[in-house]
Amino acid sequence: MKPHRSGTFKISKDPAFAEKVADVVGLYLAPPGGAMVLSIDEKTQVQALDRTQPVLPVTFAATEKRTQDYVRHGTANLFAALNVTTGEFLGECRPNRNGATFLAFLKKAVKPYTGKEIHIVLDNLSTHTTPDVKAWLAKNPHVHFHFTPVGSSWLNQIEIRFGIITRQSVRRGTFASVNVLVK
Repeated sequence: MKPHRSGTFKISKDPAFAEKVADVVGLYLAPPGGAMVLSIDEKTQVQALDRTQPVLPVTFAATEKRTQDYVRHGTANLFAALNVTTGEFLGECRPNRNGATFLAFLKKAVKPYTGKEIHIVLDNLSTHTTPDVKAWLAKNPHVHFHFTPVGSSWLNQIEIRFGIITRQSVRRGTFASVNVLVK
């Protein structure tokens, strides 16, 4: 037993949980003929932390260690899109996260697929359903949103990439500025 180790979980209370899961997983397994499936989300408030002491590397007798003391140089918001068929990734960091910023990124993400039907998997963040986004969707009927169940953003494949970025770069990194973090 290792009582010092613990984890968390959350059970979705979305009344349409089963239907939404079937919809999203169905897109992943069998996209409609010729359609593109994109997984889009934001990783918000990524902190540019500068450790006050160097990281102690892994040795045979010890794990990697870093000081808890840091200087915070600000944050960035990572907007990202993943083509679930090819694995192509588009990422862009912005200083803020709002409906206008999301819509600008959305337009950039779908542009390479002009003329094709596009299905986008998203979570239930409020920036995904602003009046401007809804108006843009009305003008672009070839783009379809598919929302993960409430409390189940893990169903969005872009979250896997966010986890890798967090574990391999953000948590282990030392960033003297937001620009260094973004690079």
